[in-house]
Amino acid sequence: MSSTVQTLGALLRGVRNREGWTLKQMSEKSGIPVSTLSKVEHDRLTLTYDKLYQVAQRLGMRMSELFAESVEEPPAAITARRSLCDIDHAVRVETDNYDYYYLCTDLRRKRMIPVISKIRAKTSEEFGELVHHAGEEFVYVLSGKITVNTAYYDSVTLDVGQSIYIDSSMGHAYLAAEGCDEAVVLAVMSSADEELLESLMTIHEGQQGTTAQGL
Repeated sequence: MSSTVQTLGALLRGVRNREGWTLKQMSEKSGIPVSTLSKVEHDRLTLTYDKLYQVAQRLGMRMSELFAESVEEPPAAITARRSLCDIDHAVRVETDNYDYYYLCTDLRRKRMIPVISKIRAKTSEEFGELVHHAGEEFVYVLSGKITVNTAYYDSVTLDVGQSIYIDSSMGHAYLAAEGCDEAVVLAVMSSADEELLESLMTIHEGQQGTTAQGL
């Protein structure tokens, strides 16, 4: 396993260089100001998940492609991929509320985005507005305790070993619960790829009582 740790700035710069874009062109295509992109590329600033998702959407890329290391040729279709990773070799993105560690970034065109998140925000006021984005996500508490706020449900507190699965389009926030300074969770987010839904429906075909709404 390589000891080189990719940064968000290096990945965005790699995307820009592969496409032959200037910072101004990248700004126009992504909707992110030139000054902000420059700071991100030089690792002086990071972007929230929502902003990263906006960049991927505006560039016509999946999030998994945005967080993939540069390759000269598109990978051939394969059916036996694997990727070994640990937190020391993850792509780290720091925000006021979380530290994200994006795992397995060497794989392109992933249908899932695995992330280790360290949660620090303790109150809704500290967190700010609920976030939302396309897809679905699963969160499993590895250490500490979290409070999950969502737009349509009462808040719920999860301890180590407990988990939650939500539609990501619903406003949501993960907070460090009362008495917990920092919690660590494993989050797995689906890509907004129609092929994922088709494959899930194929898996559940013929299972009595299962409908598309239950996926």
